[in-house]
Amino acid sequence: MQNSLNKERNIVEFTSPKTTAATDVIKGTAVPNGEFVSQVAKLNEPSKAAQITPLKIKTVHVIKKDGTREEFDNRKIINAVKKSAVRALVNLTDEDLKQICDFVDNNIVRMNKQEVSIAEMHNLVEGALEHLYPSVAQSYRNYRNYKQDFVHMLDKVYQESQRIMYIGDKENANADSTLVSTKRSLIFNELNKELYKKFFLTVDELQAIRDGYIYIHDMSARRDTMNCCLFDVASVLKGGFEMGNLWYNEPKSLDVAFDVIGDIVMAAASQQYGGFTVAEVDKILAPYAEKTFERQNNKYLCLGLSFEKSREAALADVKKDFEQGFQGWEYKFNTVASSRGDYPFITVTAGLGTGLYEKMATMAMLKIRQGGQGKKECKKPVLFPKIVFLYDENLHGPGKINEDLFKAGVECSSKTMYPDWLSLTGEGYVASMYKKYGRVVSPMGCRAFLSPWFERGGMEPADENDKPIFVGRFNIGAISLHLPMIYAKAKKESKDFYEVLDYYMELIRQLHIRTYDYLGEMKASVNPLAYCEGGFLGGHLGIHDKIRPLLKSSTASFGITALNELQEIHNGKSLVEDGQFAIEVMEYINNKIQEYKKEDGILYAIYGTPAENLCGLQIKQFRKKYGIVEHVSDKPYVSNSFHCHVSEQIGPIQKQDLEKRFWDLFNGGKIQYVKYPIDYNMEAIETLIHRAMDMGFYEGVNLSLSYCDDCGHQELNMDVCPKCGSKNLTKIERMNGYLAYSRVKGDSRLADHKMEEIKDRVSM
Repeated sequence: MQNSLNKERNIVEFTSPKTTAATDVIKGTAVPNGEFVSQVAKLNEPSKAAQITPLKIKTVHVIKKDGTREEFDNRKIINAVKKSAVRALVNLTDEDLKQICDFVDNNIVRMNKQEVSIAEMHNLVEGALEHLYPSVAQSYRNYRNYKQDFVHMLDKVYQESQRIMYIGDKENANADSTLVSTKRSLIFNELNKELYKKFFLTVDELQAIRDGYIYIHDMSARRDTMNCCLFDVASVLKGGFEMGNLWYNEPKSLDVAFDVIGDIVMAAASQQYGGFTVAEVDKILAPYAEKTFERQNNKYLCLGLSFEKSREAALADVKKDFEQGFQGWEYKFNTVASSRGDYPFITVTAGLGTGLYEKMATMAMLKIRQGGQGKKECKKPVLFPKIVFLYDENLHGPGKINEDLFKAGVECSSKTMYPDWLSLTGEGYVASMYKKYGRVVSPMGCRAFLSPWFERGGMEPADENDKPIFVGRFNIGAISLHLPMIYAKAKKESKDFYEVLDYYMELIRQLHIRTYDYLGEMKASVNPLAYCEGGFLGGHLGIHDKIRPLLKSSTASFGITALNELQEIHNGKSLVEDGQFAIEVMEYINNKIQEYKKEDGILYAIYGTPAENLCGLQIKQFRKKYGIVEHVSDKPYVSNSFHCHVSEQIGPIQKQDLEKRFWDLFNGGKIQYVKYPIDYNMEAIETLIHRAMDMGFYEGVNLSLSYCDDCGHQELNMDVCPKCGSKNLTKIERMNGYLAYSRVKGDSRLADHKMEEIKDRVSM
């Protein structure tokens, strides 16, 4: 449609009183060239006294928001109205568009101005739409608001970007916000988080997260990809694979296997968020160790060495490759940030292999971790990969074939806090999967566990021969309930607690369902190693295929924080003093989740949230709504998941017993840990690990490790080096289910509320 005001034309106008408000100018009618009477006039007839006379005008300019002038062009009105109509699912005809444009043209003339503000233009367009198509008018209005919202959103992102650039960020202990690459990623994350809230959340969901009744983890990444996983490295390696448009042949030696696995892990981990676990790494590496042995053994035999000497030399080469390989991983995983800007949260599990090369792999991994990295006089342990020891009483118990691995693991834990220990033969869900099916449920990252998915039957076994599969699966995200706030809301509004709890659980449920639907539209090309090269279960799709079929075996988590504070707000008693109400609530949540699973066909899981930054945020949110409540919000942090409060004066055995009550109520994610106040007492640590394994725990050893970066002195929990007087220290603390630096060269990487929690620790 040509611009009717870019040249002289005949326009008619009413001689009724002039107005500029949209609700008043709607009463006009336009008859361009004396041929067309607007349908708008039929909706609201003008007074009989009105008379029309032709009028000629000159070019009109529109004053934009930034103050610039632009010649009026009603083609822009057409474009804007068309977009609004599409959003409202309305098809506007050419005749409709002509009516709208003529209406605007006519009333610009009535305003008798040579310059019209953009706000006045919007009012005119809204006025015409309101009478023709109210739904389109609302869509147009929302679009205007959306643009205004974007101004506020970008301003907020800008403010955050300035904070990140000049102050830094301590929300994630694994991200070094002093680095340029990390700053860039954090700033992008702020924008992506705001986009998620604007375009993905309903008003009710947005209100719930702003108030603090629920917390959506990793909002900056949830629209792009999935959460933690058990990546199937062995499947990717087998027969070779393509990465970055380059074909990788399957390794033919151990040293190459380490290099290639390192490349796979770094590439694949950067395409997701959360923990990235390589399960049973000893068994993955063993075949490549055997290839190296055969090659080296043949070489030495050809050089004239005896059979025994050749074997001895070849095994020494394999051992050396194992040690250098694990050392290379420690360098890579702790110094090379992913494209996300953080160091990928990589976990490896091991310990079940009984073969020569499998045991050699586990032993070398523990030796390298215990030895630490750094200058000769200042070595200290690294954080990644997190090591989890898979404990089988029949393999690692007294006199058993892998008892030597267990002893080496205990010694390593006593010096570095890793490995953590996962019981496969004790009590509970993880052990039951191993004892019945021989399948290991390795943790994804620090504590998340997958629900069973059966090879043929899916959520339920097809028959007695069907087996669960865990490797190659993942989680699509976690959303946590803030139970003390929900309880406070119920009391304040005189409502039943479980009624209010149901409301927020239903919000989380619908968010998870929508996330599955959203992610299902992603193409396999977003993570080729996972979806095209076999990293995920069923991951042999074409790059243009949608990933929806792979999502059916994934889990979605309902997180739980501050169970101790829930008990406190209920009857003024801690989990140490009581705990019965907390148990009842968790049983209720478990039953409700089972109902959801059956109705939705989704593997929902209940997750003991490892709140890092969240433990401080939830206090701020609670105080804003309900003030400071003794033992609930009087500290700058809340307790993590089902753990007893860190300040409780209880011993390790009592803590294990108290937290055992909740163990089977958190099968989607849990860890138990106790603090060892005794300096490197291996016997005490071994005793408590054995006890934890009998109880079926996933157990963490918690020490406070301190290292002087000037002289290399190390001891537990020092703030000033007693040897040289330096404050230039590196301190390693257990953040939640994982380790983090609480100090690096004297400066803290943790948020203030987390440092307060660490300072209060007695039992953790």
